[in-house]
Amino acid sequence: MKAQIARAVATTVLGLGLTTGFAAAQSGSLTNTGPNSKNTVNAGVSNSAKINNSNKVGVASYNGQWSQTGSASASDNTTAGSATSGDASNSNAFDVNASVDNSGSTDSAMTGMDGSSDGGGTSSITETGPDSTNTVNADTTNKLDVNNKNDVTVTSLNLQGASTGNASVSHNTTGGSATTGSASNSNSSSVTVDVSN
Repeated sequence: MKAQIARAVATTVLGLGLTTGFAAAQSGSLTNTGPNSKNTVNAGVSNSAKINNSNKVGVASYNGQWSQTGSASASDNTTAGSATSGDASNSNAFDVNASVDNSGSTDSAMTGMDGSSDGGGTSSITETGPDSTNTVNADTTNKLDVNNKNDVTVTSLNLQGASTGNASVSHNTTGGSATTGSASNSNSSSVTVDVSN
C-alpha cells in the first residue's frame, strides 16, 4: 500500500513598475506567506528626461566718426602774427560681457535620477514559512538626453576719419606763422561671451 502525499506549493509574485520623468519611490513587501512558498518582489523604476537648450547671443556695435581741424591762415598783413587751429580727435570703446548658463536644467534632472530626490524605495519579504524561496528584484533605468545649441554672433563696425585743415602764410610784409592742430583716431573692443551647458 502506497501512501500518496500531495504537497501544496504557494507562489506569490508582487510586481511594481513605474515610468516617469523623475524617480519616484517604489516600495513593496510580502509577509506571512506560509511554508514552501515561492515569493518574488519585482520593483522597477524607469526615469527619462529630455532637455533642449537653444541659446542665441547677438552683440553688435556700429560706430561712425569724423573729425577735422579748421584752416589757419595769416595773410595780407604788414607784420603777420600767428594763426593756430585746434586739435580734432575721435575715440570709441566697445566692451561687452555676456553669460549664458544652462547647467541648472541638467543638474535638476540628474538630481531626480540619482535617487537623492524621492528615487529610493524599500522592498522586503518577511515571516515566510520554512522551505520558502524568496527573491527581490530591483531594476532602475535612467535615460537623460541633452541637446545644446549655441549661436553666438559678434559684430563690430567702426568707421573713423580725421583730417587737418590748411595752414597758409601769404602776402605779408613780415611773415608770421600758421599752424593747424593734430587729428587722431582711436578704437578699442573687448568682447567676452561665456556659455555653460
